[in-house]
Amino acid sequence: MNLKHISIVNYKNIREATLELSPKMNCLIGHNGEGKTNFLDAVYYLSFCRSAFTAIDSQVITHDQDFFVLEGRYADESGEEEHIYCGMKRGVKKQFKRNKKAYTRLAQHIGLIPLIFISPSDTILIEGGSEERRRLMDVVICQYDHAYADALICYNKALQQRNALLKMEVEPDQALLDIWEEEMARHGETVYRKRDEFVRELVPTFQHIYQVISECKETVSLAYQSHCQRGPLLEVIRRDRVRDRAVGYSLHGIHRDDLEMLLGGYPVKREGSQGQSKTFVLALKLAQFEFLKRTVSSTVPLLLLDDIFDKLDARRVEQIVRLVAGDSFGQIFITDTNRDHLDRILQHSGFDYKLFTVEEGRILERKEAGHV
Repeated sequence: MNLKHISIVNYKNIREATLELSPKMNCLIGHNGEGKTNFLDAVYYLSFCRSAFTAIDSQVITHDQDFFVLEGRYADESGEEEHIYCGMKRGVKKQFKRNKKAYTRLAQHIGLIPLIFISPSDTILIEGGSEERRRLMDVVICQYDHAYADALICYNKALQQRNALLKMEVEPDQALLDIWEEEMARHGETVYRKRDEFVRELVPTFQHIYQVISECKETVSLAYQSHCQRGPLLEVIRRDRVRDRAVGYSLHGIHRDDLEMLLGGYPVKREGSQGQSKTFVLALKLAQFEFLKRTVSSTVPLLLLDDIFDKLDARRVEQIVRLVAGDSFGQIFITDTNRDHLDRILQHSGFDYKLFTVEEGRILERKEAGHV
């Protein structure tokens, strides 16, 4: 899938931008805080119906403005066009349309335009709590498996209902608890199987990409951890019902799953340098790209790379340049404050490209763009 044209109005500090884009490489140059990441986030929004950085839609509207609008015109590998529109006024529910037809459920849109976004904030995958790593799995799997998304929604509804019963001052209805626990177990085991399959298939690709970037200097691995590994989930949930009632929430279930990240057999959070941690996350995201490319049969995902070279030594930068400049990717959007990094990628690639400067939310195409 290629994004041919994008129009942005009142999205964060971008008051207005209309751009025709390269089908291969789109480079955005500018100092920090000028709007490069906001542009990438607008592209992300058109794929996921939300920002990559906040779940509160009103927070993406430009200060002192009452609405935002995003429009994207895409083309798939067969040349078929898709027009995606999103608009929202403060205090009013957002509208999302595909080819002028509004969605009845936003979940129907997820996966139409697969995308991987790599940014400096991804270090939270290592430094943050388990919810960040679960979201990492969810964001990828939901793009190719709608049954997974449905199971996750049903599980979370059942979890919410069970927790409400556990919080009651009076003794909750045991029959209702049974019903919601059965729902949690049924949908939770579906989510577990799909997460487990995803991680097993992802690991070899992840390890290969990390080895390329690090030049085989370190070994890495991932280990999926779930309460489902302790036995049938319904039994695991019911085993501690008394304790759950005491604390007022569910202590067991797939909402507590985690993805252990290891460097040389030890937690990367504890052992990894800044450069190693960044390499770990970068390799993980690029592996997700390769996974989506195999599983989403109709289109190659978009790849968004935001300031990826910071805190990496020259050798690792060179290996990443070679990877990104290869022909295994489709359309790429890449930002940097350092023009030298982008020049090296363009020299390696031989791709058609466009170069844009970003300053105080204004995005202008530089005429030197073309074919390297």
